[in-house]
Amino acid sequence: MRITFRIVLSIIVVVSAIAFLLTLWQVQQEKEGLRRDLDRRTSLLAESFRETIEPLVKQPQAARLQQIVEHFGNRERLAGVAVYDSKDQLIAITPALAPQLSTIPSLVPDAMNADRGTGGFAQIGNTRMYLYALPLHREVVVAGALVIFYDATYLQDHLFRIWKNNFVGFLVQALLISLITLFVVRWSIVGSITKMAEWMKRLRTDKTAELLHFPDGDIFEPLTREVAQMARSVVAARASAEEEARLRQAAESVWTPARLKEHLRTLLSEKSLYVISNREPYMHIRKGTQIECVVPPSGLVTALEPVLKVCGGMWIAHGSGDADREVVDNQGKLRVPIEEPQYVLKRVWLTKEEEKGYYYGFSNEGLWPLCHIAHTRPIFRMDDWGHYQTVNEKFAEATLVELEGVEDPLVLIQDYHFALLPMLIKEKRPDARIGLFWHTPWPNPESFSICPWQRELLHGMLGADLIGFHLQFHCNNFLDTVDRTLESRIDWEHFAVRRGQRRTYVKPFPISIAFPDPAAPGLTKQAPRISKETLLETLGVKAKYLGVGVDRLDYTKGILERLRAIERFLEKYPIYQGQFTFVELGAPSRIYIKHYHELIAEVEAESERINWRFHTEEWKPIILLKKHHSHEEIAPFYAAADVCLVTSLHDGMNLVAKEYVGAREDEQGVLILSRFTGASREFRDALIVNPYNIDQMAEAIRSAVEMPVDEQKAHMQRMRDILKKHNIYRWAANLLTELAQIRIEKGSIAKS
Repeated sequence: MRITFRIVLSIIVVVSAIAFLLTLWQVQQEKEGLRRDLDRRTSLLAESFRETIEPLVKQPQAARLQQIVEHFGNRERLAGVAVYDSKDQLIAITPALAPQLSTIPSLVPDAMNADRGTGGFAQIGNTRMYLYALPLHREVVVAGALVIFYDATYLQDHLFRIWKNNFVGFLVQALLISLITLFVVRWSIVGSITKMAEWMKRLRTDKTAELLHFPDGDIFEPLTREVAQMARSVVAARASAEEEARLRQAAESVWTPARLKEHLRTLLSEKSLYVISNREPYMHIRKGTQIECVVPPSGLVTALEPVLKVCGGMWIAHGSGDADREVVDNQGKLRVPIEEPQYVLKRVWLTKEEEKGYYYGFSNEGLWPLCHIAHTRPIFRMDDWGHYQTVNEKFAEATLVELEGVEDPLVLIQDYHFALLPMLIKEKRPDARIGLFWHTPWPNPESFSICPWQRELLHGMLGADLIGFHLQFHCNNFLDTVDRTLESRIDWEHFAVRRGQRRTYVKPFPISIAFPDPAAPGLTKQAPRISKETLLETLGVKAKYLGVGVDRLDYTKGILERLRAIERFLEKYPIYQGQFTFVELGAPSRIYIKHYHELIAEVEAESERINWRFHTEEWKPIILLKKHHSHEEIAPFYAAADVCLVTSLHDGMNLVAKEYVGAREDEQGVLILSRFTGASREFRDALIVNPYNIDQMAEAIRSAVEMPVDEQKAHMQRMRDILKKHNIYRWAANLLTELAQIRIEKGSIAKS
């Protein structure tokens, strides 16, 4: 109530002040206008009198003058007329005015001396009048003056009415504004605050998050954004705590964010975690005059983002967004995520030449095809190798700056972009526990020997205390490669490499994703699920069955083989023509590399060829959506697709398979999975295929669309159980536990 009273009082004071100032200005303007009008009228009247009176002044005729004065002095608002001679003596005057005029007005001699008409206000008796004195002449000499006396009291009355009318008008306005303000405050502000208070009370006491609503209105946008974020944390914490309690009661061992956080708090004992990768989790790009924060498409980001949110620490990555420099401090840092900062992102800047040589050249034209058996010839150039070394050194310098003063840090390096980095850091900080997780497969020793700098790469990698791969098979390949390439001792019992006094453990850690928890993420009602029919309708087709593929447009993903399998399926089983549509959500990747550019053109051409062969007016078999899709854009396709095709020719894990399984809360849908993916070792209930066998994949598509619902449910339930137990938090717990428990051996570092 007090704040309402203060608002109303403030409105009345402000409106009154404005009314006073505006009225004062209006009165001054009106007063000036009335004065000009009086001056004009009295001067005209005086001029007309002078024509009659001036001849009588030349030959003094007092009686005649008096008669004329009395005659003209009876006009409306004209108080009287007086005539003076050159000696300031009164010659004639209106009788009613004579008693009030005891002395000559001062402006009369002034007008005669100046020999020009003069006007002004004066108090005559009890009346305020406007006087106008006009000189009278005899020949060219001033012989006297004619004075017009005008009653000016009506001016005061007029100005008073202005004050009164304005005051009453502004008082009414103040009351109306106050009433409207009270209504707005009660309806828009107080009502919304009451709703928010009720909302927060429900949040505190009610477990059904979908019943909670935010108040509408732009004025509350900053507040609701922050409160919503806080509330999400509260709900997530509550859901996590309840899940933990349920798991303890059921003696289950599913890893959750809360469990990982508590585990790491005990494990790390305030030690800092540093994650290093080429791809940054958030990039800032300029769109027109605005800067937009986006999450780049990356399986690595999908996997590691939940871990950093739980662990805190720092993520060091290449700043590749065109507006990245504009949002960081002078050390290249900012806290992310933007809506709820939980860890620090440090960006390392590379020149165009460094990015071209290190990333597009050595990493993706050399190491990527070398590690993936996809029959694409690796290309190694001396210049690219030089840039690869330079960038690894640059990241080492950036990391070492952050490690200054930090005791026993944990450094987790990601992927083939930084094979040299572990040793560069270990040489300067031997106390650091360094892990290297290699997200791609590791080839056999014969294949890896293609690389001209295989010894340097292996030496750099063995600076890590722990090297992780997705599969034990890749670990074995790596140990075989080291055994054949470097002078070392392989401890097959413990899967470790011994060089000098240092030991590097090599172990499998199958990476995963965060299992979707519908109780944790939101406080508002989830967006309604988009039906398969609606999705297809937005794409301009009608079909009974929907297939989906989500990939970077990369030659290792088997996209061309997938399209040909769909063609073969429709060819063998024409009954499905007009009924089955496959949507490929393809993100262009590494388009500056010639092979990738050619692949995109080939995928487009193959899609058009197959569509031309089978399409009808309302249907086509393949829809290629070529752009970077957000998780929100992909989710409806996962949820609606009857079948998801993951047909990689060679893949360390492939998280698309796990994302599809995680999205199927309805426990429907079929996953067709390449045997050459790491995920196929876990998801035995998927339809496992050889992507090089087109007929086998076509048969798998037929089996998928014809699979009974009960059988789909049984397969999907088992895969979801595996995904829930082997989620990203378990991966992080296993990897970081293994790394933190390694005993750092103080000794010399072996030379390559």
